Amino acid sequence: MDLSDEIDTGRPGSGRAGRAVALARTFAGALALAPLLGGCFVDTEKPELALDIPHQYKEGRGAAEIGPALDWWRGFKSGELTVLMEEAQTSNLDIAAAVARILQADAQARISGSALLPNLSGNGQATRTRTSAASSSAGIASERSSYSTYLTASYELDFWGKNKATLLAAQENAVATRFNRDTVALTAMANVGSNYFQLLAAQDRLRIAKNNLAAATRILGLIKERFAAGTANSLDVSQQESLAATVRANLPAYEITIRQNAATLAVLVGRTPEHFAVKGGSLDTVAVPRIPPGLPSDLINQRPDIRAAEASLVSANHSVEAARASFFPSIGLTAQNGVQSAALASLFGPGAWFYTATASITQPIFDGGNLQGQLEQTQGRQLELLQTYRQSVINGFADVERALIALRQQTERERLQAQAVRAAREAFDISESRLREGIVDYVTVLNTQQTLFTAQDTLVQVRLARMLAAVSLYQALGGGWPPRIGGNRA
Repeated sequence: MDLSDEIDTGRPGSGRAGRAVALARTFAGALALAPLLGGCFVDTEKPELALDIPHQYKEGRGAAEIGPALDWWRGFKSGELTVLMEEAQTSNLDIAAAVARILQADAQARISGSALLPNLSGNGQATRTRTSAASSSAGIASERSSYSTYLTASYELDFWGKNKATLLAAQENAVATRFNRDTVALTAMANVGSNYFQLLAAQDRLRIAKNNLAAATRILGLIKERFAAGTANSLDVSQQESLAATVRANLPAYEITIRQNAATLAVLVGRTPEHFAVKGGSLDTVAVPRIPPGLPSDLINQRPDIRAAEASLVSANHSVEAARASFFPSIGLTAQNGVQSAALASLFGPGAWFYTATASITQPIFDGGNLQGQLEQTQGRQLELLQTYRQSVINGFADVERALIALRQQTERERLQAQAVRAAREAFDISESRLREGIVDYVTVLNTQQTLFTAQDTLVQVRLARMLAAVSLYQALGGGWPPRIGGNRA
């Protein structure tokens, strides 16, 4: 298009309005072509994922079609745990920081997307100059004013898709930050469950230790009675005193665990330990829910760390596209439209209008290998994230398998340990009864005491291990899964 034709004052519609229309048509035409030109993406080969997805878990019983519920923590039937979990979701500071990173990523995506839109700026200027009489040929001083105002528009045609690819890379990075936020939230909630169960276990162990101390003190009284009657020796008394002292010495250790876990829980729910209190209770009152592991193929869509790795890989793919497109020419359009006058009153009058329009093309010729280095760097990053994604998927399957093994074996171990506690309790009761009757030696009583105390304490630790295995399984599965709607996940 020849711009001089539109400037010809002899044509109808010449003048300021006609020229404005001409310039608008010129620039609008270029902008209309921009979306079409922007579709010319440089073809980039995507790496093969090569994922080996099993049909079912090796340690899973059958192939569960559904996974755990969204509010999976309610399955433990603990009101206090539910309150802590819900408070952590809204007040945990790690989650809040992850949300702030989402805001940053969204802002970066908007910054990247700005290159796809025209840049329009306005400017106004007023200048007044005075010429001295000495510098004037007429020997007369003079003053002159100049006024101008104009709009400047610029746009880079995204012919090779570089700016579009940069935007898509930033958007996928923003998606990854959302899944990272979900990973942080899941980790925080798993930590709440783990620390709460550790606190309950410490309370149980403290309670058992106090009961055992009372039993040891009771036996010590019987031995002292026998010693006073001459039927026991000082060694028997000393051994029982040693056993009671050992049990008593363990009490502060359980108190430490209780208070430290309470302080950790306070941090997890975004509060200071001084303004936080947890009641606790006993692991005996906590249920262990049945956890359906779902299908392995669904795990890829449920684990936030896997989804984050996937989004990062897609972002890297787009970054490679942008790096490839940088080798090709860039086409820019610039236009300026405004008015200028020596008098403010005639600034917007006839003859004050002006415009300029410019098109430019830039082709990299020699840059010392800068563009090639950037391309190879993005390709290396792409390959790194590909391996990271594969590793995330494999680790996800392995995490579920390990958690399933731990939960199943700890459940069986708890059942067997409970039998051991019942047998030890019966043996201790019999030995204590016979000690009162004077028909059993002290060594037998001492052995049955120690066996019972150890069995009870071990049972609490096994029960805790079972609870922690359940929490680990929920975490390995990516938390709760949305329900299926019409055969598909919501």
